[in-house]
Amino acid sequence: MTMSSGYCSLDEDLEDCFFTAKTTFFRSANSKVPAKNVTQTVEEEKPEPPTVQEIKQKIEKYNAKVTNCLLMKLNDDGTYTGFIKVHLKLRRPVTVPAGIRPPSIYDALKEVNLAEMTDKRTSFYLPLDAVKQLHISSTTTVSEVIQGLLKKFMVVDNPQKFALFKEMRKDGQVLFQKLPLTEYPLYLRLLAGPDTDTLSFVLKENETGEVEWDAFSIPELQNFLMILDKEEKDKIQQVHKKYERFKQRLQQTLKEARGKPG
Repeated sequence: MTMSSGYCSLDEDLEDCFFTAKTTFFRSANSKVPAKNVTQTVEEEKPEPPTVQEIKQKIEKYNAKVTNCLLMKLNDDGTYTGFIKVHLKLRRPVTVPAGIRPPSIYDALKEVNLAEMTDKRTSFYLPLDAVKQLHISSTTTVSEVIQGLLKKFMVVDNPQKFALFKEMRKDGQVLFQKLPLTEYPLYLRLLAGPDTDTLSFVLKENETGEVEWDAFSIPELQNFLMILDKEEKDKIQQVHKKYERFKQRLQQTLKEARGKPG
């Protein structure tokens, strides 16, 4: 499996391809390299918190638009519960316990942490199209959502490596905004309505600020370098093949031109 489509295309120069392959790891870890999509990191000023009556009205309006059974429910204390879906778009491999079976319903009920049952670790890529549905409360923060997702997938990486974004579509553009750890995702879902085309949540690498080098272990860094080396060789081979095909077509064209009467 490959790390990312962030590498150069076959239409780029060979020198550019070498440079891109060598810098891919740092691109995935540092936000100073521009991303394909537009990412907004400026926090919006929060309005005054709504009253319980306003929340009740918003929930009724929300539930009226729901086409499945994933309704929101208002509690007597003014809090409410509901569902959010989180898309996992992780470009780097994650670290999980080696040789551990997937958690069962019994493990979830008993809150058994299988990751603590072994010290052996391995790395692999989560599918880019993976989606996890979570039942959360209005008091559940972004930080708790991230930790909950990592626990469900038995990922033992430092939670600081990850960030939750809200994805919005506007004027044909896909906009990402990183959510602060103290934000409440269910409230954002309530405001936006149940339509995921209007708003969806995405778990990505934490690509803003300085690189948290202490969050990476030596085996992880070595694994990244091995993947980078393989990706670099694959891209170089593709570029060589591209120019070899171009050379053959050019030689064939010159041969045909020489055979024609002048």
